[in-house]
Amino acid sequence: MPITPFQHSVFYAIEKAIKVYRRFAQDQIRKEELDLTINQALLLDLLARDPGISQNEMAQILFKDLAAVTRMMEILVKRGYVVRSPNPDDRRKHLLRITHTGEKVVKKVAPVTAKNRFTALQGFTDAETVELHRLLEKLIANCTTENHE
Repeated sequence: MPITPFQHSVFYAIEKAIKVYRRFAQDQIRKEELDLTINQALLLDLLARDPGISQNEMAQILFKDLAAVTRMMEILVKRGYVVRSPNPDDRRKHLLRITHTGEKVVKKVAPVTAKNRFTALQGFTDAETVELHRLLEKLIANCTTENHE
């Protein structure tokens, strides 16, 4: 099968790497019989690390729209991993708190995530990892809106 010019694009490689990694990581989570998506695991981890974080902040960190984060959070509430309560300072918002069950899930998924990242970067030297990160940050900076106003 011939390779198209599009497939030679660095952006194709970046997109493919992201999708292949996400599929691999999700498969590893399923093998551990965790009833979570990668994004749900990331939300739980964010909430465990920063109990006061808002859904808006989570959406920004994960590059997701607020509606998607709200839907994911609803699933986490239904599964008993998160408790949502009214915010006394702003009735339009809720306070989120990870439950004991949610904390246990975070502890169970953390080594899976660490192993996934280790596996994905296997064969990279520390210098290559640093350079890859530097190059991706440069690409991000080039595409950031405030650089083009």
